[in-house]
Amino acid sequence: MTPQKHLSLRAWLELGLLALIWGGVFLANRIALDEIGVLTLVAHRTAWAALVLWGVVLAMRLPLPRQPRLWGALVVMGLLNNVLPFSLLNWAQLHIESGLTSIFNAATAIFAVLVAALVFDDERLTLRKGVGVSLGFIGVAVAIGLDNLARFDPRSLAQLAALAATLSYALAGAWARRTLRGLPPQIAAAGMLTASSLMILPTAWLMEGPFTLALPAPTLVALGFASLIATAGAYLLYYRVLDMAGSGNLLLVTLLIPPFAIGLGALVLGETLAPRAFLGFGLLALGLLVIDGRLAGRLRR
Repeated sequence: MTPQKHLSLRAWLELGLLALIWGGVFLANRIALDEIGVLTLVAHRTAWAALVLWGVVLAMRLPLPRQPRLWGALVVMGLLNNVLPFSLLNWAQLHIESGLTSIFNAATAIFAVLVAALVFDDERLTLRKGVGVSLGFIGVAVAIGLDNLARFDPRSLAQLAALAATLSYALAGAWARRTLRGLPPQIAAAGMLTASSLMILPTAWLMEGPFTLALPAPTLVALGFASLIATAGAYLLYYRVLDMAGSGNLLLVTLLIPPFAIGLGALVLGETLAPRAFLGFGLLALGLLVIDGRLAGRLRR
């Protein structure tokens, strides 16, 4: 078994910064959605981020892939990792709180374990992982609430949309492992975002009208944060933390995002969440810690 990488102080700080950025994007998205449409927000986020990342690729003089197969894989990746989940999460935030959306987003790791178990022979669903997944799904059910599922109103549909986004993220992770191995992460991110932009730009234009930058200052700031910092910058920071801390430690960012998103939503938007949302997140967090395995190992020692 590959040993877990040690989390240095620098790794902890950058992990916290990544969680703050991705927690803040829920607030930025909600502010932007007051002025622009769901798909238009996705178009802005992917297109501007793609331009920044291609600038990084050119500055690093990375060789571009020439195989059509790789570019086809990047198109699928753009659909699964950007277009679908960004659109679903944006629409969900029109009907539920940004903090609650971030809690459902944390279920990505739960779905990732299940998808990996179905796709990869070396990712079988062990008893420990099965217990963690079960706790995670119980947490999600508690956060949604049976009464919301019974009503099946826009709020309950929004919660299901947020969960569908996490499933899309999980499928994207499995797809990336199978098709994008060996590709420099900067090229993978730039190519994926370019493919996403080519899909979403005409779709958003046709469905929501022409784009404009004649927007209020808070909206422009929100768009800048979502695209340049929470997408382009966060991808670069993500791979930096991954290199320092390893994939096991990087799982912790999933647990750190909701507290930032909930806090910012309460501070800026005045959002309040039902007690069951916090209970559900607690169960979900416990499930992720069980899947991670190190907590159980320390308790045994």
